[in-house]
Amino acid sequence: MEKIFDELSISLATSDQMRSWSFGEVKKPETINYRTLKPEKEGLFDERIFGPTKDWECSCGRYKRIRYRGIVCERCGVEVTRREVRRERMGHIELAAPVTHIWYFKGVPSRLGYFLDMSPKELEKVIYFAAYLVVSVDDKKRTKDLSEIEEAVEAEVEIVEEEFTEWEVKRLKQMKVEIKAMENAKVPEAEIQLRTKEIEKEIKQKQAKSDAEIKVIQEAFSTLKTLKPKTLIENDTLWREMIDKYDEYFTGGMGAEAVRELVQLVDLKAEMEKLKSDLDSKSAQRRQRAIQRMKVIKPFADGKNPPEAMILEVIPVIPPELRPMVQLDGGRFATSDLNDLYRRLINRNNRLKKLIELGAPDIIISNEKRMLQESVDALFDNGRRGRAVAGAGGRGLKSLSDMLKGKQGRFRQNLLGKRVDYSARSVIVVGPHLDLQQCGLPKMMALELFKPFVMKRLVELGLAQNIKSAKRMVERSRAQVWDVLAEVIEEHPVLLNRAPTLHRLGIQAFEPILVEGKAIQVHPLVCEAFNADFDGDQMAVHVPLSAEAQAEARVLMLATNNVLSPASGNPIVSPSQDMVIGLYYITECHDELDTAEYAFADLNEAS
Repeated sequence: MEKIFDELSISLATSDQMRSWSFGEVKKPETINYRTLKPEKEGLFDERIFGPTKDWECSCGRYKRIRYRGIVCERCGVEVTRREVRRERMGHIELAAPVTHIWYFKGVPSRLGYFLDMSPKELEKVIYFAAYLVVSVDDKKRTKDLSEIEEAVEAEVEIVEEEFTEWEVKRLKQMKVEIKAMENAKVPEAEIQLRTKEIEKEIKQKQAKSDAEIKVIQEAFSTLKTLKPKTLIENDTLWREMIDKYDEYFTGGMGAEAVRELVQLVDLKAEMEKLKSDLDSKSAQRRQRAIQRMKVIKPFADGKNPPEAMILEVIPVIPPELRPMVQLDGGRFATSDLNDLYRRLINRNNRLKKLIELGAPDIIISNEKRMLQESVDALFDNGRRGRAVAGAGGRGLKSLSDMLKGKQGRFRQNLLGKRVDYSARSVIVVGPHLDLQQCGLPKMMALELFKPFVMKRLVELGLAQNIKSAKRMVERSRAQVWDVLAEVIEEHPVLLNRAPTLHRLGIQAFEPILVEGKAIQVHPLVCEAFNADFDGDQMAVHVPLSAEAQAEARVLMLATNNVLSPASGNPIVSPSQDMVIGLYYITECHDELDTAEYAFADLNEAS
């Protein structure tokens, strides 16, 4: 097979990279038309974006057969190609507002938190529109204008106080006139007192309002004096006051947009220098924090990834065959949970676009942006933050993370755990009679694994005229086959692997010994390296085919060459459990017995 690539690395994708992967923008939440059963245009299964649903046939049927390969139909806009491309082609969704990638701010540790030197709780408040974030402050201008601003604030406070005093004097005069008129009209005393209390209450309310206004003016000024980047302001009224009066001295905002601005302002080289100096700090806590932050910032500083990519403007839409929709008996459809999550995201995104076009109030826009952020979070990792988005029956929907992680995820189930040729799997049992570098391989398993080698050897020895007759001999398990198998497996090591392979000793080479039964036998001393026991554990066997692979297995991977732990250098081959009891038993002193004249290693030596 031709080598397509040399290495694989997982890294952050920028919005432009996601657009370059895409074959078109998904704009509508529809999947398929329930009358025609054809994918909707600009929807999640659109044939123009993801490719045709039938081999070498466009959507409208104008072009059929392989001779029209690569032609894009003028009528329906679908390319004539293989239907397998629906497993490969991606689409994208252009977001109306940027959102933060949940893996980077909600993971443990929070990468975005370490990058910006902010706590995850503070970040969460900003991202979900519960607090405003100060991005930058113009120190020079603020210092220069501070005395003028202070004078203006004092003048404004005086004006507010004077306005209230004037209003109070005027209102008290009106009250006197009103009370006088009531007395002249011989209104009962109780009513006059009630009216007096009402007016006094009105004056108190007005005073409280005036005091609150003065408090906001003074608080805004005192906040401005101490304002610095990454400051959080949770009070709406205070933020509006500061934006109205002091917006020339600082910038800030809410949501992922504010976080992105802050990320773009980080000077990576200067930050790395600062962290290096913090490593010499006397405070252990400060040194530890510097180390944690360096782990996150260094890859960005090395230029491997752009930090702005942690904030998303585009969401990739995975190929439709990886999130299928299947028709059931009775005309109903079963669909992947991802389609529901994508549909929810597109609906919210389209609604936000419409509200922005209509010029809706900021509070409504902010709420819609928060909901968009939550829908992207649910798509990437449902349930990571708060309650999971549930489908019919109250079951949490499976997100992209759920498809990747765990034993049933894409990596462990399909990529690492895929079936390969020249491999087998069975339960392991103890083989105390084996040497350390040996393993017991069931006869039928060994015959199937080494079948091509056995057939070749049968032809070489003249026991079979050709491969076909050799194959027949193997399938019928003729007597000569077992002798040839024993010859073939001699000097041919096999690899034993126990999942999960957490360190290099999870795969080791052994010399196979043919045994009866269906279980693989292993030496008890190698169990610690594999973290195996004999309560039903299973192991996989792999046959190295080439001479180079066999040589490497024998020299580097043989169990006798791996007796020390690569992590600590301590022996990893050590007796435990049954072996310890056995050693104790055979070395126990029996005073009543006569002293033996000779010592033998085993029963064979004694006989």
